[in-house]
Amino acid sequence: MSAGGHNGAGRSGQAPSLKVENTGPGAKGSNAKPNRKGAAGGKSSADSAREVALDVLVRVEQQGAYSNLLLNSSLQKSGLSREDTGLVTELVYGSISRMLTLDYVLGDFVTKGIAKLQPWVRNLLRLGLYQIMYLDRIPSHAAVNEAVNIAKKRGHQGISGMVNGVLRSVLRAGNLPVLKEGLSGEERISILHSHPLWMVQRWAAEYGIETAEAMCAANNEPPSVSVRVNTTMISRDNLLAQMQQEGMEASVSRVSPYGIVVKGGGNLALTSWYSDGYISIQDESSMLVAEAVDPKPGMNVLDCCAAPGGKSAHMAELMKDEGCIYANDLHEHKAKLIADQALRLGLESITTGSRDALELVDTLEPESFDRILLDAPCSGLGVIRRKPDLKWRKQPEDVASVAALQGELLQSVARLLKPGGVLVYSTCTTEQAENSGIVADFLKNNPGFAPVTFSSTVWERLEETAVAAGEGIQLLPQHFGSDGFYIARLERLL
Repeated sequence: MSAGGHNGAGRSGQAPSLKVENTGPGAKGSNAKPNRKGAAGGKSSADSAREVALDVLVRVEQQGAYSNLLLNSSLQKSGLSREDTGLVTELVYGSISRMLTLDYVLGDFVTKGIAKLQPWVRNLLRLGLYQIMYLDRIPSHAAVNEAVNIAKKRGHQGISGMVNGVLRSVLRAGNLPVLKEGLSGEERISILHSHPLWMVQRWAAEYGIETAEAMCAANNEPPSVSVRVNTTMISRDNLLAQMQQEGMEASVSRVSPYGIVVKGGGNLALTSWYSDGYISIQDESSMLVAEAVDPKPGMNVLDCCAAPGGKSAHMAELMKDEGCIYANDLHEHKAKLIADQALRLGLESITTGSRDALELVDTLEPESFDRILLDAPCSGLGVIRRKPDLKWRKQPEDVASVAALQGELLQSVARLLKPGGVLVYSTCTTEQAENSGIVADFLKNNPGFAPVTFSSTVWERLEETAVAAGEGIQLLPQHFGSDGFYIARLERLL
């Protein structure tokens, strides 16, 4: 899929130019300038934190580096405190997420245009402006002073003077951004919520302009941390009680009966609950997929595109580890991730394989599976909150190209389902060309299948919030603060 965005400073709501790749979870700002933890520190360490953040942003822009991998390696080398590590993470992900808005504002204050600036200067201005506009816990004058200090260290007096002049002019300007007259509703949303105009227009056409704005606003909120409880080892209530006894701010998921949401718990992958197999880290929306498959003990189940294995493991847990799950992925190293996951969770019913999912029909026996999960490759536009780089990396043609593959996959793997069996089609995107459109085409061409999505317990739980998209359920990021997800449940008739 193509990477990168449009050139320019985002003046018309187009995506600013930045080659970025997938990121991990990062807290981002909101229009209301939220208070942020970990944003204040000693001057010398704060200097270091900002310089680390600047180096990451420049390398992401110039080299197309994976921002999550680069950020993690940079933090490991930096020796920064936990507080300053949080600041670097905030600055990197926040600046990437809000980049279009930042560039729109800077366009009014940088005389020759930000596109002509050196990359490090452009990103230094974004960093300074992001702190001024979105971080209350950092005094604006401090953000300006630190940016000027970095400019003095890295450039000449003219650059530091320009940085100082631009950011102090921003301080005098009052509330920003100041929108130009004559903008369309979609252009206004694009600038205020920092999303490419094509994306806003697409969502407005599919869901209405108010919903499109809610989607964009939700994508700029910090992602929650949620875990799935391995109920073959412990009940959710017991694990929740343990977390609360440890002083964690933990609560049951409103989305999944197997989920717990944790605030301020740090990296839960470093806990004994994780290493001992009691929990998996998984988004709440993603937890619904295995529940929709509804596998029973003793069944034969196929997970077509299974890596990294979270849904395969969840299905095994629901089956009480009785039966057989064949978890397939195209890449051998990803299939190993699935096997490692099963080993950590103490699940023996999962067998892994590595081949193109389109070839499964040639190697597996037809009509041999009770349940099939096709968690299809997709544009991923439902997970922008966790991966803000996606906004600038994706283009409209990416949706069309992946939709063709999705239809092919669904048609192929359906031949492996037993009469009376259930096939679940899911994606982590909001695009109906990849969701309801794919399912509608499949049902039109396969009269031996019928939709059963809306007789499911998942739909009963979500129906007042989720969207009934064609024959499936569409969760949007503003519904529960979880990922955007589509799930359709199809039964092969006897």
